[in-house]
Amino acid sequence: MRISPTRRQIVKGFACIGAGAAFAPCCRGSWTRAMAAGREMKLIEIADGVHAFSGAYELMSPANEGAICNLGLIVGNEAAAIIDSGGSIVEAQAFLAAIREITDRPIRYLVNTHMHPDHIFGNAVFRDAGAIIVGHHNLPRALEARSDFYLQSYREQLGDELMKGIEIIPPSMLVDERLELDLGGRKIMLRAWKPAHTDNDLTAYDTTTKTLFAGDLVFLGHLPTIDGSLLGWMRQMKELAAVEADRVVPGHGPASARWPDALQPQERYFEALAADLRKAIAAGIPLSEAVKTAGQDARDDWSLFDDFNGRNATAAYAELEWE
Repeated sequence: MRISPTRRQIVKGFACIGAGAAFAPCCRGSWTRAMAAGREMKLIEIADGVHAFSGAYELMSPANEGAICNLGLIVGNEAAAIIDSGGSIVEAQAFLAAIREITDRPIRYLVNTHMHPDHIFGNAVFRDAGAIIVGHHNLPRALEARSDFYLQSYREQLGDELMKGIEIIPPSMLVDERLELDLGGRKIMLRAWKPAHTDNDLTAYDTTTKTLFAGDLVFLGHLPTIDGSLLGWMRQMKELAAVEADRVVPGHGPASARWPDALQPQERYFEALAADLRKAIAAGIPLSEAVKTAGQDARDDWSLFDDFNGRNATAAYAELEWE
C-alpha cells in the first residue's frame, strides 16, 4: 500500500515521519532528540518556539509503543503548553525528556484534542509534572463512557507492560466554545468544534506563528477515521479552512503542512465516500454490500485504508440514511 504524501522512518523504536516534498517548506528541519525509558523521540521545530513529533502510520502496538499520533510543544516566555500526551506512558516520558532538552519552563497546560487513546494515554506523566489538562466540554463524559473499554481493549493491543501506569484522566479545564491560554508573550486560542471526527474535537492555534494544531480534524497520509459525524465534519470544513493559519500540525501525518492546502485530500475522500453511499442508499443496496465498494477509488491514496474505510462507510451509511 502506498503511503502518501510522506515517507516513514523508524528511529530506535519511535516512528518519525519526515515531511514530503509537497510539505517541506513548512518545516525548518531543526531536530531535538531525547532519551527516556530506553527510547528516542525526535521533535522538529516547525516555527519559532513551536515543535512537533509525528507518529507512525500504524495501529497502536508493542512495536511502536503507541506512538502513532502527532504531538506538539509551544513555548512562551513564562511557560509551555503541549498538545496531546501520546499513546503510552513510555512515549509520554520520552516526550517529556525531549521537551526538557528544549526548555526548562514549566509545562502549564496539556491540551487534549479529543478522546482517543493514542492522544491521551500519556496524560498521567504531564499531570504529575504539574500541567493543567484542558479539553472539550464533552470530553469528560466521553472518557467516562469509554474508560473501561479503552483500558481493557488496549491491554490486549499493547500488552500489560505498556499499559502500566496508564490512567484515563479527564480535563480539569473545559472549553465550551473558545478559550485563550497565556504562556507569557504568547497566546494560544482553543476552539471546541461540533461533532466531526468525534463529538469532542478541540483545536489549538498559536497566534504568534499562525500555527494550527488541528488534532484529528485533519489527517494526511493516514486515512481519516469517523467516530463522530461525517456530515458534521464536512459541514465544518469551510469554517476550519477559514482559520488564518500559515501551517497546520495534523493529528496524523507530517509534522507540518501548508494551510489550508492540507485539507484537500481529506475533503476529496469524504465527498467520494458520501457520493458512493448516497448512490447505494438510493438504489436500495444494503449496508453489508455498500461498505464493500464505497470510497474504494481512494485506496491508493491512503495508508491504513483497509483498517478504517469499512468502518467509515458503516458509520456514514447509517447517518446518510436519515438525511
